[in-house]
Formats: sequence, C-alpha cells, structure tokens
Amino acid sequence: MAIIMGIDPGSRKTGFGLINTIGGRCEYITSGVIRVPDVSLPERLKVIFDGVSELIERYIPEQFAIEQVFMAKNAGSALKLGQARGAAIVAAVNQNIPVHEYEARKVKQAITGTGAADKLQVQHMVKVLLKLPASPQEDAADALAIALCHINSQQHLIKLATARSFRRGRVV
Repeated sequence: MAIIMGIDPGSRKTGFGLINTIGGRCEYITSGVIRVPDVSLPERLKVIFDGVSELIERYIPEQFAIEQVFMAKNAGSALKLGQARGAAIVAAVNQNIPVHEYEARKVKQAITGTGAADKLQVQHMVKVLLKLPASPQEDAADALAIALCHINSQQHLIKLATARSFRRGRVV
C-alpha cells in the first residue's frame, strides 16, 4: 500500500491528485486545484509551497510525481512554471518524500496511449482508469495522470528487476 501524490504545477493554478496503490490496483483518494491569488510571484510561490505542504501533512504520501518543465514559446512563462515546480518540490523534499519527474508526452502516452493526447482525452482516461463518476477538473486530471504514470513506471521497473533473464532484448 503506497500513496502517490501527483502535481501539475502552475503559477496561477497547481493541480494535485492523490492515489493509493494496493497491490496492482489504484484507488482514488482526492484531487483538486491550489488556486493562487493575483499577487507578486514570491507570494504565489509561498501559496503553492504552503498548499502542497498542507496536503502532504494531511495525506502523508510516500512518493511524489511532478511534470517536468517543457520549453514554452514564452521564456518568461517557462521560468515561472519552473519556479512553481520548485516550490512544490521543496515542499516534498522537506518531508523526505522521493521526487520523480515525468515529461508531459510520457504522461499522456502512459494514460491515453499517445503522447499527443489533448486535455479532454487525458480527463476521460483518468475518469475511466480510476472509475470516477465524473471527469476531474483539467489541472486535477493532469495531476492524477502524472501519479498514474508514476505508478505504471514503478510497476514496469519492478517487473524488469524481477525478470530472471533476457533473450534478444525481451524479458523472459
């Protein structure tokens, strides 16, 4: 049994999602969005840090997964996104929680089967995979998708580690 926290960072809205893994099953715990007021950037980073810290204290996740920074068209936006990621990562590291980072394309590939999936496809697959009654809000769905991607990656690594032999590049 392990609780995984997924984070979709943003300087205006930071999505979060928590999933409990029991054996090979995933069980939805909660998800939502940390909404950041229109204040200075340092104050917004504090809101993100405090919000993620509060969630960590309440749910006590064992793993933390977050989206990697991608190069946006606007360098200023990419820098703000990187700072928002940093605030969330520091909240996890302060509680000695291992941090894992995933590219957006890898997350989409793991959840929908294509790295070019749109937001609606991700929302739909998160709803289906976690057996939710309705699609989660966009940023929350992305955070849950990141957590699911981490779970899939960890399960794949465990399978590889327990494989006894390889034949022509295939696990036997």
